[in-house]
Amino acid sequence: MKLLVTGATGYIGGRLVPRLLDAGHEVRCLSRSARKLQARPWAERDGVELFEGDVADPTTLDDALEDCNAAYYLVHSMEAAGKSYAEVDRKLALGFAAASERAGVERIIYLGGLGETGADLSEHLSSRRDVEDALSSTRVALTTLRAAMIIGSGSASFETLRYLVERLPIMVTPKWVKTECQPIAVRDVLSVLEAVLTLPETVGGTFDIGGADIMTYREIMQTMARVLGLRKRLIIPVPVLTPRLSSAWIHLVTPISHQLARPLAEGLRNRVVCRDDKIQQLMGQRFLGVEASIRAAVDSRRENRVATAWSDTGVMPGDPDWAGGTTYVDERSVEVDASPARVFEAVVAIGGDTGYFAANWLWRLRGALDRLAGGPGLRRGRRDPARVAYGDTVDFWRVTDVVVDQGLELRAEMKLPGEATLSFDIEPDDTAGGDERCRLTQTARFKPRGLAGILYWYSVAPLHSFVFAGMLRGIATDARSRQVRARANDAPRPAASAASG
Repeated sequence: MKLLVTGATGYIGGRLVPRLLDAGHEVRCLSRSARKLQARPWAERDGVELFEGDVADPTTLDDALEDCNAAYYLVHSMEAAGKSYAEVDRKLALGFAAASERAGVERIIYLGGLGETGADLSEHLSSRRDVEDALSSTRVALTTLRAAMIIGSGSASFETLRYLVERLPIMVTPKWVKTECQPIAVRDVLSVLEAVLTLPETVGGTFDIGGADIMTYREIMQTMARVLGLRKRLIIPVPVLTPRLSSAWIHLVTPISHQLARPLAEGLRNRVVCRDDKIQQLMGQRFLGVEASIRAAVDSRRENRVATAWSDTGVMPGDPDWAGGTTYVDERSVEVDASPARVFEAVVAIGGDTGYFAANWLWRLRGALDRLAGGPGLRRGRRDPARVAYGDTVDFWRVTDVVVDQGLELRAEMKLPGEATLSFDIEPDDTAGGDERCRLTQTARFKPRGLAGILYWYSVAPLHSFVFAGMLRGIATDARSRQVRARANDAPRPAASAASG
């Protein structure tokens, strides 16, 4: 089939595309950023068509849906649109359904949210139902899959659970920890999304998808602790914690932003359990339980096999207009006795567990202050410890440019009274001969917004000699060490003598 996948750079879409390609389908990937699509490891595979555009634009949809047999709708504006996300999502779904009908698409496949119907349904889950209704408003057949918590490396649910359990041996929680849930492993979600294409019984149907276990959130947390090798957590539910307080607490303790935490916290009060297992019967497959799902996610993290992460989704910021107005620049350079390749390896290793090579306590303090101010802080970390791609997150930075062996640019997403970037440029030293020396230039730029931005720059400028200068020295030292190791690995080994035994 020829398939359209919206949200192709998102958590689910980014993992679904290679599975569909493996199954022999042609896949057209729709994203607002062509560069984010091009950075995906499957972008150059046969059968892939990259399509840049906005789901809100009818012309874009008409072109993207042309000649497609089916379309996956994996769009959610909860974090980007803020409080108005429900209305935005409804309008986007109505437009997508109308465009699908115009293009003659046979059916739409939608991944929504599980939850019992009724007046007490949270705004988030009610919005998922509204999207279902909007997508089914035309003659195009709709297949709806309703999932509860999705457990997988890099998922918002998994990372929230992991942070809560790892950091808090004692938890005072809202009473929602007693609510029952039926989580599902991300690998099983992907299996279902692929399988429905070949199951005629799923055309026009709605299916609940969940794993083998029904547990309370308290039991899920204890399972997480056991898998992580931690002691049993003391969990004390109290009735006075509101969704607003709960979301604020989730934001402070976990990597999840407060925009995302609020609707998720409100939805936790709803019981999310499958009404039946029809989809498993149709597929002839049993899904993983909670412990097996968590173990698979933990193993993927430990082995650096995180294919996609929740934090990599979202709108890419535009390039700041550095021309005109006040722009503060801190530029530093150093000569490094290492090849551009080794210097690049050191540069792209910053952040996450590696840290920033110098004054890490200051970076941690800045991350904590950013969390208090409502920003992402350092807890988003990075998806891969050694590689970055356009659009990836590195703590409270976003990768806005990366050229192998030449440079890296990061755009700050922390709470700031202005726009900030941090860039690294690598230039080989041709006069040194060979490929053993280069110049690394590190440039921090800040364009302030009003007086607050100017005061901010001058308040932190004294720290730059510790933070930025130390980071540059640390990167250079790490690059030299990498060069020494590379030389040792490439050096010819002496032949063993006959008498060596």
